[in-house]
Amino acid sequence: MSQLEEIRMQVMWNRLVSVVEEQAMTLLRTAFSTSVREAGDLSAGVYDAEGAMLAQAVTGTPGHVNTMAQAVKNFIDEIPRQQMFPGDTYVTNDPWLGTGHLHDITMVSPSFKGDRLIGFFACTAHVVDIGGRGFGADGKSVYEEGIQIPIMKFAERGEVNRDLVRLLRANVREASQVIGDFYSLAACNDVGHARLIEMLDETGMTDLEALGDFILSRTGKAIRERIAALPDGSWSNEMVTDGYDDQILLKARLDIAGERVQVDFAGSAPVSRWGINCPLIYAKAYACYALKCVIAPDIPNNAASLAVFDVSSPENILNAPRPAPVSVRHVLGHMVPDLVLGAMAQALPGQIQAEGAASLWNVHISARPVAGQEGRRAEVLMFNSGGTGARPGLDGLSATAFPSGVHTMPIEATEHTGPIVVWRKELRPDSGGAGTQRGGLGQIIEIAPAEGHEFDFSAMFDRVTEPARGRDGGQPGAAGAVELDDGTVLRPKGWQHVPEGRRLVLRLPGGGGFGDPAGRSASAREDDRVKGYVTADDA
Repeated sequence: MSQLEEIRMQVMWNRLVSVVEEQAMTLLRTAFSTSVREAGDLSAGVYDAEGAMLAQAVTGTPGHVNTMAQAVKNFIDEIPRQQMFPGDTYVTNDPWLGTGHLHDITMVSPSFKGDRLIGFFACTAHVVDIGGRGFGADGKSVYEEGIQIPIMKFAERGEVNRDLVRLLRANVREASQVIGDFYSLAACNDVGHARLIEMLDETGMTDLEALGDFILSRTGKAIRERIAALPDGSWSNEMVTDGYDDQILLKARLDIAGERVQVDFAGSAPVSRWGINCPLIYAKAYACYALKCVIAPDIPNNAASLAVFDVSSPENILNAPRPAPVSVRHVLGHMVPDLVLGAMAQALPGQIQAEGAASLWNVHISARPVAGQEGRRAEVLMFNSGGTGARPGLDGLSATAFPSGVHTMPIEATEHTGPIVVWRKELRPDSGGAGTQRGGLGQIIEIAPAEGHEFDFSAMFDRVTEPARGRDGGQPGAAGAVELDDGTVLRPKGWQHVPEGRRLVLRLPGGGGFGDPAGRSASAREDDRVKGYVTADDA
């Protein structure tokens, strides 16, 4: 390939990324659920005709993007080529074929240029309700957790499957929001397709084959070079997390050999009877993300950059088989990066950040008027984040979602969706682990039912009994806590009640520190005191 042609292909690669960014922006702008339009709990991507991911939108979460990289091929396996037509859109929320739990809706649309199939667009978003018990860990099987949608057609030749829409409307609590999000997802793929055809017509390209070969060959070569530069060997790490009734053990073995990296979760706790289990497709997504953050953060994420990682596990809590309950699979899934990075820290001493809060402190609220009073019923979903672990040379980030990367919803948007009041949302002093670099701070959040209302809430929290550990002499971050404003201690997982007149108080965990606390500079200590990150006694 000539140098001029290489430059042209690079320009087209960048153009393709802009196509999927517009695809994702369409979903953000049209979504009904606050988890999508405010928090960005979504993903979007473009794939070649064989289902290999060529580009992803920057907007989105690793759990969605990296599971979709595998999920699109599941759609291709299920729907024969002769049954694919221009204007089609396919859908599923199957946890084992999609993104790990029923609340995530994945849509895939074939992209035709004329009568020729040239690729696919895919997107995923978390919807506010999918029926069943609601978003929580209390289910005993996936059948209790909501309506299951096998891989099927949402639309054929542009005609929406009205029977599917009627079925959804009859099975979910927030029908308008959920069905609105289904149409937003379909529109997202339509915009991606339209922009791709414009790009191909403008450049004179007839398909994505040459561009796809260029993208995947360059990416594959670059990431293999990075892995080859790593030390070969085997390292192991383990982590204890809160679990549901009892603490659970997670284990990971990391093997680096030549140009490949393998992770295995053998030895982790068995499948739980509660909905904290994680399908392997989701655990794999976050294991690959953690490795890529360390090995090749600057190399684009696509099928070639993911192909160098092998992730396996016997049947256990990180490889839960159907029909295990998996509703809050994100709790353990978000712990996977810290688990894997703990092993990587042995291979690359002094270069890996400390553990952080990891899993989101999602709270799903089911609000209703008190008996005998009039008012609103609503399902309200709120994403909240603790602190990230300190990094070599840098403090951890406060109230920041890592590894998921989602935003929190603005208070105004959250209160607008249902009869609740957020009375307090502020950084939690002294929650970041001490170290040469301090861990990121958690938050303190107080939520109450609006006057004349009460609510049940689903707790999906971790790092309450087992805080984030520091690295290389750094101290652990503060553990989280869940209680009412009268001091009543609540459980970190499961559905619970907040009566009228009481407030739910969440104290989110902080990240671990990095390095010996004695090595922290006097100016950094003073800055912490002035900003209120630590109290005088703690400092």
